[in-house]
Amino acid sequence: MKLLEIVPSDRTRLYSAMIRKQAEIRRSGRGTFSRASARRRNGVKWTHVRYKGSINLEPGESEGVEAVIKSPDRGDEARLLSSFLGWLDRHFGEHLSSVNIKYQQAGRA
Repeated sequence: MKLLEIVPSDRTRLYSAMIRKQAEIRRSGRGTFSRASARRRNGVKWTHVRYKGSINLEPGESEGVEAVIKSPDRGDEARLLSSFLGWLDRHFGEHLSSVNIKYQQAGRA
């Protein structure tokens, strides 16, 4: 399991911008990420078209975003992480200050 803390460099409301961008991409018939469940008030779950696992997004502190990447397959978890970081860089690179990654073993909080 990977825990990401995504920090914007400006006053961008990153969580809502990410949700809007993913929906816009899916509406146009493109994209590799899709919403896996109904949008919750304080979070959303995405899946990837090719890799097993999910990405849980929640609004973080001071306009940032917290993401949890989980997969039953270690290789797919690494590919999910890589794909998500690429997506972030392509669409929000100029608005990001940092992305902090914490590595945790499955079953530990």
